[in-house]
Order: sequence, then structure tokens, then C-alpha cells
Amino acid sequence: MTKNAAMLLILFGGSCMSFVGLMMRLLETTDGPLILFYRSIGLVLIVGTVACLRRRTSPAAFLTSLDRTDALIGLALGIAFVTYVFAMLMTSVASTLFLLTISPFLAAIIGWVWIGEKPHAFTWWAMVAALIGVGVMLGDGWEVGRTTGNLVALVSALSFAVMLVLARRSKRDDVLGGTFCGGLFAGGMGAVAALTVGDGLAISPHDLGLTLFMGAFTIGIGIAFVTWGTSYVPAAEVSLLVLIESVLGPVWPWLFLGEAMSRLEIIGGAVVMTAVALLALTSRDTGGHGSQKNG
Repeated sequence: MTKNAAMLLILFGGSCMSFVGLMMRLLETTDGPLILFYRSIGLVLIVGTVACLRRRTSPAAFLTSLDRTDALIGLALGIAFVTYVFAMLMTSVASTLFLLTISPFLAAIIGWVWIGEKPHAFTWWAMVAALIGVGVMLGDGWEVGRTTGNLVALVSALSFAVMLVLARRSKRDDVLGGTFCGGLFAGGMGAVAALTVGDGLAISPHDLGLTLFMGAFTIGIGIAFVTWGTSYVPAAEVSLLVLIESVLGPVWPWLFLGEAMSRLEIIGGAVVMTAVALLALTSRDTGGHGSQKNG
């Protein structure tokens, strides 16, 4: 696969994922573990199907092919899934998505230290600007009682960055196995929490349909295409492309549900997005023009 084709896959996947915030707001329940469990069912089913079709293999062969690398990628992605859901419930869609925009910088640092993908020189200046923007949003969260949710969103950003570097380090044609494991881990954590500290697994038909749809299409299809292209694009650049989710994500709740963004959320988010856009422009040739995943 060429790098350009991989970038298009990532952009398409990020666009699908941008509808998660809207889906979360349409749910009647605010039970995080319950949402996580049923969402993960849809995710696992669709990612498993995509993996089998792409690899032209049977479900049994796909399951037996899962290994330690898949488990590590899945663990990082599972943590990102869990914290993402709770961040959406504890703070605004805009704050959650804008805070996730620091993942390019986290991925750049981790990728440099761990696998030797040296970041572009402008990365450090962009990171300073992004941290200022994040600080503005965290300050707003403190004022309106969203600090915990914003901190949970930061954990999600870190976990997603780790997943991207693990995927890049694996040098595989796809990391759908790791995505599948991520869904299993997240669903398992959701089930345990729902049964031990929650109200069980009972859910209304309305919410069941929405959570399964969210897992299968907005997350399942979205993350499947993102991770499909990840092996062909440097981790920091993947994170930049996925930011289309953060650009479009707050628009849908505003457009369909009238969920407004606060002034500081808009200012902080604009600072972060500007920093990321400048980084994308200055480092657009990073990683070369080769078509091979190891290029």
C-alpha cells in the first residue's frame, strides 16, 4: 500500500469516529460500563469481520493468529477506549476531542525515544503552544467542574499515542488483531464494572441499538481503517490525520443537539488545532515518499 492510500484510509476512519460524541449524547443511559460493554460487542464483531475478509482467513484462524504484540496493542487501545467513554460522560464533547489532539506530540516523543522516529524540529514549539491550549481548557474545566473528565481525556490521549507507536513498531501490514484485542479488553472491563459496581447489563432497546451501532460503525469501522493505515505512516503523522475527528466531532452535537462550546474551550481548542496544523505543514515530507511500510 502507498503512503497516500494509507493516509486516505486514516482520514476516512477518523471521519467515522467523529460521530461518537453525537451517539453518546443520543443515549438515554449515562452508565459508562454498560455503554462500554455493548459498544465493544459491535466493535469486536465488525473488526473481526474486516480482519477475516482482508486477510482472507477463517474466524478460527484469525483468533489463533493473535499474539503478544496484538495483546499489547489491544491493552493500550482498550485503556484508550475506556477513558474515552468516561471522558465523554464527565466533560463536554469539545473538551474531550480537543484534549485528544495532544496525541500527535505524545506519539512523536514516544516514537523518538522508543523506535527512533525523530520528530520534526518544529514539534517542540508546536508542543509548547498545544500545552498552553490544553491548559486553557483545563482551567475552564476547573471553573465548570469538568477537571476530572479533562484529566481522563488526557489519559486517553496518552494511551492512543502508545498504541500508535506500538503499531508502527510492529511493522505489520495491519494491526487489526490488536484492535480486536482492544475491543475485548474494553468490553471485559465494562462487563466486570457493570456487574460489580454498576446496575448490571440490562439496557433499553433504544440504547442497545445505538451502542451496537456506535461500536460497529463509528468506532469499529473507524478504528479498523485508522489502524490499517498506521503501519505505513509515521506515528506522529497518523495522530495528525486522526485529528479530523477532533475537528468534526464537536460540530455534530452542536448541529443536531445545540450543544454549545464554552469560550475557553473554543480558544484553547483553536490554539491546539493551530499548533497541530502548523506541525502538519512543516513536517509534511517527514517519513519520505516511499510506498513501503518500512520506508
